[in-house]
Parts: sequence; C-alpha cells; structure tokens
Amino acid sequence: MKIELDGTTALVTGSTQGIGFAIARGLAAAGARVIVNGRSTETTDAARARLLESLASDADFAALDDETQEARVVTLAADLATEAGARAAVAAFPEVDVLVNNLGVFGSADALSIDDDEWRRYFETNVLSAVRLTRAYLPGMMQRGWGRVQYIASDSAIVTPVEMIHYGVSKTALLGVSRGFAKAAAGSGVTVNSVVAGPTHTGGVEEFVRELVGDDLPWEEAQHEFMLKHRPQSLIQRLIEPEEIANMVVYLSSRLASATTGGALRVDGGYVDAIVP
Repeated sequence: MKIELDGTTALVTGSTQGIGFAIARGLAAAGARVIVNGRSTETTDAARARLLESLASDADFAALDDETQEARVVTLAADLATEAGARAAVAAFPEVDVLVNNLGVFGSADALSIDDDEWRRYFETNVLSAVRLTRAYLPGMMQRGWGRVQYIASDSAIVTPVEMIHYGVSKTALLGVSRGFAKAAAGSGVTVNSVVAGPTHTGGVEEFVRELVGDDLPWEEAQHEFMLKHRPQSLIQRLIEPEEIANMVVYLSSRLASATTGGALRVDGGYVDAIVP
C-alpha cells in the first residue's frame, strides 16, 4: 500500500514534539506540505530543523531538490488554545486539506481537587481549540469536495483514569465533536474521524510514569510497572510508540480512507474485556 499526499497541505496542531511531531513527519514523508505548530518561533523552528533532518533518511524525500525539500515543512507559531491563535492560523494559512487536531494537555491530579480554572484550561486546550479550527477549515474543504479532519482522542475517553478525570472528560468530548462534524460534512467528500490513542511513549508520558511509579526503577521496569498497575487493560502491555499513532493518521489522511468517516479508530493497544467504539 503506497500512500501519496502530494499536493496537499496539512496542519498538525501541537506538533513540535511527541505524537504531533511523529504525525508531521509521517505526513511530510507521504508528500504533504506540513505546517508544524507550536507556541513560539523558537520551538517551531527547532522542530522544523529536526523534521527536515529526519526526513533526509527517506529515499523519496532525499530525491527531491533542495528547494522542494525546504518547502515541504513550514511553521506556525501560535497558541491555538486561544481565539487569537486560531485567527492567526487562518490568516497565515487560509486553506488546508488535512487538519489534525493533536494539541492537548494532560497530567495527574486528585479528582476532587481540580478547580474550575483547571477544568476550563483543559476544555479550552483539548476541545475548543479543535472546534475553532474545524469551524474555520471545514467549510472550505466541503466547497472543494475533499478534505480530512482528525482528532487525536484517547483511551482515557472511555476508560477514564481516576487521576486524569479532567483529561478523560475532554477526550470524551472530542469523540462527540468528531461524530457531529462528520455528520455536518456528510456527502461532501470530506471525512472526519477520531484516533483513539492509548498510553504513548513520549517525554511527557515518561515524566507522568515517573510521577506514579517513582524514579528508582530502570525505565523498562518502570514502564512495565506502570502498565501492570495503572493500565492493566492493555493487551500489548507496553507504551505505544508515536509512530504507531502516526501510521493511522497518515492512512486516514489519504484517499485510500475515503469510505471511513464518523469513526473512532483505535490505536490503543487493545483492551481486556472492555467495550469501546
């Protein structure tokens, strides 16, 4: 199966590291012009440099001339958790063909101690950022008769951890957002989907794991302890690598996925006796 995204422009929110960075790399390797997003020019420029360096090992990318390679990855320095950031995105890039709503925050907290401001921060960042950009870009996709909108959800949307209730609720909301916008785009040639990601191996998650299991164990043992005690429902019993999430996103971004919309596609490591979409 060969996925070709030549001639498309993709915006991946929150893509300077982790899952977002892996998604940006996957889309660029498939031929898309990718917009890397972060809150500052320092982080976006650094991510762009890392991304271009990483792509140099890809044979198809290496065969391109220098100008084409440089044009394959561009940057957007804007806080997309805010209305001003969304306006800046649309002003800089009025049209995109693929929108990947990856931006999100997560962390652990006692469920009864999370105050209103923290609930609002999670909702603004994890939900409203995606809603605003979808409102901005979906109409143009529908007019052109083709486009892809995706939301990076989480298994926490379905099996909400007690230490991450605010995060879980925000990801549950994204499933509803995705389904609703898929219906709004019905028959237009545009697909809208969620990707339900399981616990993924990123720098932030390493810190989160250490918060829960401590710093004494070597990383492989700490990961195993975390999965055993805190995510026992996982069938693969390991953290998922960001590239494994990116593979699904790249496929859904392609014309090969033209009959998949309104879905919540799982890249969660599987579940033991759990009912999930």
